[in-house]
Amino acid sequence: MAAITGEDGKVLQDKISPSSQNLSTSQLEDGRLEKNIDDTEVKHPRHGLPAWKWALTCVGLYLGALLYGLDTTIAADVQGSVYEALGEIQNLQWVGLGFPMASVAVVLLMGRLYSIFDIKWLIIITTAIFEVGSAICGAAPTSDALTVGRVIAGIGGSGMYLGCLSYFSVFTTNKEASLYNAGIGLAWGFGSILGPVIGGAFSDSSATWRWAFYINLPLAALMSPVYLFIFPSFRPNKEKTILQSLKTIDAVGAVLNAVLFVLFMLVLTFGGATWAWGSGRTIAAWVVWGVSSVMFILQQTFFIFTDAESRLLPLHLLKSRALVLVCVGTATSATVVGVTIYYIPLLFQFTRNDSALQAAVRLLPFIVFFIFFIMVAGGSLPVVRRYNLYYILGGALVVTGGALLFTITPETSVARIYGYEILVAVGAGIPFQNGYAIAASKVAKQDRAAAIGLINVAQIGFMAISLAIAGALFQNLGYQSLKGALAEFHFPDDYVRSALAGRISPIYNSTDSNVIDIAVRAIVDTIRRVFGMLIGTGAALLVGGLLMPWEKADFAADLED
Repeated sequence: MAAITGEDGKVLQDKISPSSQNLSTSQLEDGRLEKNIDDTEVKHPRHGLPAWKWALTCVGLYLGALLYGLDTTIAADVQGSVYEALGEIQNLQWVGLGFPMASVAVVLLMGRLYSIFDIKWLIIITTAIFEVGSAICGAAPTSDALTVGRVIAGIGGSGMYLGCLSYFSVFTTNKEASLYNAGIGLAWGFGSILGPVIGGAFSDSSATWRWAFYINLPLAALMSPVYLFIFPSFRPNKEKTILQSLKTIDAVGAVLNAVLFVLFMLVLTFGGATWAWGSGRTIAAWVVWGVSSVMFILQQTFFIFTDAESRLLPLHLLKSRALVLVCVGTATSATVVGVTIYYIPLLFQFTRNDSALQAAVRLLPFIVFFIFFIMVAGGSLPVVRRYNLYYILGGALVVTGGALLFTITPETSVARIYGYEILVAVGAGIPFQNGYAIAASKVAKQDRAAAIGLINVAQIGFMAISLAIAGALFQNLGYQSLKGALAEFHFPDDYVRSALAGRISPIYNSTDSNVIDIAVRAIVDTIRRVFGMLIGTGAALLVGGLLMPWEKADFAADLED
């Protein structure tokens, strides 16, 4: 039996053990207690927690989600300024990619930690790690240092985000969970709005791009008293000592899982751009990745250096068709968001000669509609309950919007692009955050943390993977397209590659307007082909929804074993 305790050590809630969960009790909407057939009272998850403390806790949690969203997208409009200050075009992708790559490399491990240690102190520690990474990014003297900072911030950010989800899984009922999780999507989305805008504003100001990362420090410091003195504590498996809990961590699985993601991102980022696809380094990296994948699967399947309860990947949950397809839906909607947020601003920078700030503003139609429909979906899901409808509708809209973005040219009007953005935003927003509530409703109470971890891997992981794939397409297809289009002008290869980083390239300083027009058309055609990813992911989202069971999720079964 695990207990939720306040700062004064008093018990706020006794979590009901599985043996007592065979009662036919339901909770009232206002949180009052309802008697079951043998007159045993079932307490609301926040029983004994003052409303004002819960309100401040929510503010702190949502700020963490906002900062996570901020750092996910803030690199979208600072890359040109970073390249101008630090150089090294081959490292530029890591400004955007390092953060989500590190996040997904540790997300399963973070999920395990949140299932065995006090969630209050874990979220405080991971927030501190996030702030250290942000400080390193702001002070980075080289692109390598900036990459290290982004990786550290990504590790901390993953813990912050998962901590927010963990708090709401512990302190809310199933009926409340979808709305609170939609609030996470709202905070994350609002941070995503601010990311490109803040990044662009700082890049165009005397403060420089460095304050795009420093800004995290005062925001977290402002909320630190809430984290330290207001957040309630909750530790699962309280009967185990810290040392006993540490022994249950699947360290081998955690290392292999991190290697899988890091190697995959590494090869996609450097393959074709820095390393030739047929080079020994590229082939060796793919071979090591393949061997690591096989080792991870075998280690998890046969409990090597772990056991069924402690293994990192909850393979038994993958027997549920509904849960697997919800993961697919979450992954595809995250892919749509990642690609759109990064490449819409880039499109306007090339075709309209926008500054970083102006290009970020062009993304607002996408973000506003995306956030709005996250909230609509979260609020309506407990009422509609047929969760597959959200994925079917979302997939159809993404396919339509993606197909339209695939037709863009330098002459496509701004109004049309906004319309295409909105279609994609609605399609991605409808299923984006619902997976957390659906997954929690489909598994036994003791498996909810693991199910949320799977959804988190799908969301964060595939956003990172999609950015890596999109970056590889942009760098390789863009280079080939530019090289062929500008062949008669005999530009050196580094000039051609730098043209992909923005208008700071010497190519755009040419006195021949024809050169600039050719380069812009080649890059827009490349971005158009990157948007082709949306058609494929939208189709996967649609098909996944069609294959889901035609059933209603039970969001009221808070005591289901």
